[in-house]
Amino acid sequence: MAFPGPLPGIGELARRAEAAGFGTLWFTESGRTPYLSATAAALATERIGLGTAVAVAFPRSPMITAKIAWELQEASRGRFTLGLGTQVKAHVERRYSTEYVPPGPRLRDYVGALRAIFAAFRGAPLAYESEHYRFSLLTPQWSPGDLPFPDPPVYVAAVLPWMSAMAGESCDGVHVHPFHSPGYLRDQQIPNVAAGAARGGRDLADVTLEIPVMTATGATEAEIAATREHARGMIAFYGSTRTYAPVFDQHGFTGLSDRLHAHQRAGDVGAMIACITDEVLDHYIVTAPWDDLADVLATRYAGLAPSMRLMTYTAIHQYRTDPGVFDRWADVARRLRAATA
Repeated sequence: MAFPGPLPGIGELARRAEAAGFGTLWFTESGRTPYLSATAAALATERIGLGTAVAVAFPRSPMITAKIAWELQEASRGRFTLGLGTQVKAHVERRYSTEYVPPGPRLRDYVGALRAIFAAFRGAPLAYESEHYRFSLLTPQWSPGDLPFPDPPVYVAAVLPWMSAMAGESCDGVHVHPFHSPGYLRDQQIPNVAAGAARGGRDLADVTLEIPVMTATGATEAEIAATREHARGMIAFYGSTRTYAPVFDQHGFTGLSDRLHAHQRAGDVGAMIACITDEVLDHYIVTAPWDDLADVLATRYAGLAPSMRLMTYTAIHQYRTDPGVFDRWADVARRLRAATA
């Protein structure tokens, strides 16, 4: 996973990732939009998959998002995957000045609208009506036209039962949250995805799980310790969102999300980090030296789902602070592919 950056540098990053053998380069939405970086990467590469993980859905009309995804599918020659998420209520309403409630049904209707619009780009009549979106007009001069590639796959970010089931029923894949544990996936999220898939007349194998993994790695004990502390801060940050409390509850850490949220409201980052003991941390991150990391990852996630791919979520942080680790991560990716083939 990569954060969007100045566009002149994205092409070189994408070429390096492709040459190193990475399967997909995912761009998240942060201070910059993911779509322009994905475009720069598409124009600089030939084989590597490209996608958003994730783009914020609601501030953009489904028609706008559909057109962007369509053009990215064309620019990448069929290598683009559209990953969408709801974000949280405060950001959507106060940062984007956009309607949010109810997020699950709204995103379900958003995905349905995208499917209808993609079909309209290929010549079908546009007639989509749901509780939250209505589309009935697309004249030829306003359509980008047909493509010689499949529709962009649509993935959504999900954590809790309703959204996980919706993704299983309606989407091509699920972007698992980086704040997860294999136990939470096995016992909670994947059964909900499977139930949704069954409701839609599909198998779990028809839905790809993209699993971003937080890791602590290095060549020395000091390097590993430093990356563990970075991961500890991320767990404290993500865990302070009380919506994600069930991920803590799964392992008996009931009430931890509330404590983190209270410390966050008080501006006490140190107290937040202190809440994440080593016992807590080890449920949610993978710690191993470079040479062992691929095997540890493969073992930890073995057999969870028939169609899943692991994503090196924390690699970009290490790359930003030390570009020399790129080759290390490329080696981990190669070993992981071999271990999970």
